[in-house]
Amino acid sequence: MFFTHFVISFIISSFTIGVIMVIKKVFQKQLSAKWQYNLWFLVLAALTLPFIPNHLFNFGNYFTLLDLNQINGTSSSNISVSDHNLKNGNWMQDFTISVNHPSLESLNIILAGTWIVGVLVLSVLFINAWLKIKKIKDTTSVLKTKEVLILFEQCKNRLGVSKKLMVGESPLVKSPMMFGLFKTYVVLPVHFDEWLSMKDIEYIFLHELNHYKHKDMATNYLIVIYQILYWFNPLVWIAFRKMRLDREIACDSAVLKSLDECCYTEYGDAIINFVDRVSLPKNLALANELNGSKEQIKRRIERIASFTIESKLLKIKSIAIFMLMGVFVASQIPLISVMADDNNRYHFKSERTVYEDLSRYFSKYEGSFVLYDLQANKYSIYNKSNSTLRVSPDSTYKIYSALFGLEKNIITVDNSTMKWNGIRYPYTSWNADQNLDSAMKNSVNWYFQRLDKMTNQSDIQFYLKSIGYGNQNLSGGPGQYWLESSLKISPIEQVQLLKAFYINQHGFQDKNIQAVKDAIKLESKDGSLLSGKTGTGTVNNKDTNGWFIGYVETKEDTYFFATNIQNEDNSNGSKAAEITLSILRNKGIY
Repeated sequence: MFFTHFVISFIISSFTIGVIMVIKKVFQKQLSAKWQYNLWFLVLAALTLPFIPNHLFNFGNYFTLLDLNQINGTSSSNISVSDHNLKNGNWMQDFTISVNHPSLESLNIILAGTWIVGVLVLSVLFINAWLKIKKIKDTTSVLKTKEVLILFEQCKNRLGVSKKLMVGESPLVKSPMMFGLFKTYVVLPVHFDEWLSMKDIEYIFLHELNHYKHKDMATNYLIVIYQILYWFNPLVWIAFRKMRLDREIACDSAVLKSLDECCYTEYGDAIINFVDRVSLPKNLALANELNGSKEQIKRRIERIASFTIESKLLKIKSIAIFMLMGVFVASQIPLISVMADDNNRYHFKSERTVYEDLSRYFSKYEGSFVLYDLQANKYSIYNKSNSTLRVSPDSTYKIYSALFGLEKNIITVDNSTMKWNGIRYPYTSWNADQNLDSAMKNSVNWYFQRLDKMTNQSDIQFYLKSIGYGNQNLSGGPGQYWLESSLKISPIEQVQLLKAFYINQHGFQDKNIQAVKDAIKLESKDGSLLSGKTGTGTVNNKDTNGWFIGYVETKEDTYFFATNIQNEDNSNGSKAAEITLSILRNKGIY
């Protein structure tokens, strides 16, 4: 969901930048110019984290309290009924009550659209900047002054740069600059040798070659990419502006480190010389310019004036602070994982699986169908992607709610009756005392919600973990978590759990298993018995999630199935049951 990703990106980028700014301020004297600049690379790392696929570092299973995706206004007091629930007169009718969620869909679309527009605008601006660079490149002529070319090669040798670089002059530049990712250009203003001394030119070359040595051209491209992606966050813009200034200061320090102390003033004068001649820099995002704003030049001159060779102690302190901040950035990975993770995927792998096209049954619906043949130990799946997608179980969860209630003796096989709470519901069948069979048959929410509330939350959590039920997230609250809320499960998991339930793989009491089996029996035909449970997720009075899960017992075999359909409306358990019966009939199973 774009909204979730947007929020995560904004929080992580803002928080990281804020902390790094504070650290730079507090430990200013303990950080050399080089390491002050290097700290900004941790911002780039933090900006990358929200874009890394969550399954590569999934911590979601370790946290259940935080569910950013569940901005859930589930309310049982504001109940409404979908029309379809009252029309059917057989077991396929699926009683449900709407839950109220604030609709984020419109906000999601608006945010995504705004972000895309921003990305496009920024992309156009940066393409324009690239075209300006290209124009400068086209107008750049190779230097002809032999002494300057020799000086350039001497500076390269001095810094250990062996790659061939293009050095020239262009009428379109006012300040020396370097650009080019694969073919690097060092470009100076035309006739620069008429007003610059050879010493000034040497300093310029050393400055630009230090940029090349530190791969600052590649960093420029990274900055541009992240500026486009995070155009909405003003802190990112501020951070990159400070990063560019720190880069120039770090580059100045690298040049000064290679000079004698007596040359420091000359180097500073060379920079000031360009301020006098060029009022405003071009601010080309893809180029490194010697000149900058007057404020930036002032900061650089102050740092040049106070420059001292980096001591070993300062270097150790700088590295220690950098590593500390690196740990801080890395520590955000679990937080991002939890925020981004809605545990919405089940990772399924089975060699005995056949994927088939059953799309003709799912007209107008996004959905999937999973069938498991017990004898053949084989899966047949329609829609691989949706079969692993976790969604709310809604009333299908009542199978397990009943089982847990029986296991905890809240109800028993012989006495499962609960008195009606007196609240008038829109279904006549709900407004009466219920036992397990009637509650399951009529899908009575209040019966199972009371079971949940009477069962200790930690016991439910224990059971869900024991049987591996979906994302096992109960943060939606007692009686509500399975109603389009925090608890989610995929169709494949539904089938696997039904099989485990059927053969009592998890060691529940046999009489309790049998009681639930009896409660979910639906009908028999030609010697085959159909058992199962429908489920409907109704949000803001729209049926958005339809389930039918169960199994067919024939004389020769048992087949477990789960059908889930999704749509903006009209996706309900009744429709899911219709689709399922059509598929089972055509397969000759039921």
